[in-house]
Amino acid sequence: MSGTGAALRGHHTALREGLSELRARRDELSGRIRAEEAERGRLQARIATLSRRLSDTSESLAGLRSTRAHIDRTIAEMDLASGQILDNSQSLLDVLKKEMGDLGKAIDP
Repeated sequence: MSGTGAALRGHHTALREGLSELRARRDELSGRIRAEEAERGRLQARIATLSRRLSDTSESLAGLRSTRAHIDRTIAEMDLASGQILDNSQSLLDVLKKEMGDLGKAIDP
């Protein structure tokens, strides 16, 4: 029986060593899991920050584009108006020249 008892003690020791190794592996994995969870938390916080910045930038960009479009329309309207003023000024100048010519003819028979 003492051989059987020694064998059982040997198996029990091997089992305890195996359990000890498994617990050490579990502890190692738990540490890695905590590290990965912490990294995930940092990344999620960074993503949230970047998402807010992206949203703010998109909103700002939309405002800037709207302002630029308004300025583009104003420039186009001013170009058109200045062209019309120039045309009208030329027409007025032509009429004045004709009137002066007619006046000159009336003064010099």
